[in-house]
Amino acid sequence: MSKQATTVEVKILDKEYLVSCPPEEQEALIRAARHLDNKMREIRTSGKVFGTERIAVMAALNMTHELLERDTMSDATSSLLKAMDSKLENALGKPSSH
Repeated sequence: MSKQATTVEVKILDKEYLVSCPPEEQEALIRAARHLDNKMREIRTSGKVFGTERIAVMAALNMTHELLERDTMSDATSSLLKAMDSKLENALGKPSSH
């Protein structure tokens, strides 16, 4: 019998999102949403970035950078995240340092 995904409500930057998730992954999803919410609030509080979309992109860039700095990451994952980081920076009009 396969496990059915259920819908979990998470709140990020005061907005509610419904996300489909297997029951065994719900706690991880909630932790991830809480982490993202905290990062986005930090960026919003800094006053340097305006607009929810830009705040979300900057949070994604920051979290990607943190992942890239970890020694335990595989080379393939590192290369993929660096490429994503570069594309996001280009999309935001920032020159890539990679």
